[in-house]
Amino acid sequence: MTQPNPRSLLDTSGIPAEATDDERMRALVETLSAYIEHYHGGAVELVAFDGETLTVKMSGACLGCPLSPVTLHGWVEGTARQFFPRLKQVKSV
Repeated sequence: MTQPNPRSLLDTSGIPAEATDDERMRALVETLSAYIEHYHGGAVELVAFDGETLTVKMSGACLGCPLSPVTLHGWVEGTARQFFPRLKQVKSV
């Protein structure tokens, strides 16, 4: 079974135009987490976002997984940068 590209699953049409960057980032992380939960049994949760640094908490199957850096930087950071070009780093706590 071919897995869909998570970037193609992001529907931002439900986010109000007047939403803050924090609200937009939270919605984005929740969408990514739903994908990760469905296909991989892991999860990602927004801890903090200051406009340049996104801090998340990874859980579920992501804990201890040797591929969690790929999930963090490839999927979460790669996708977030498409919507937040000022993003400088993504880290996990």
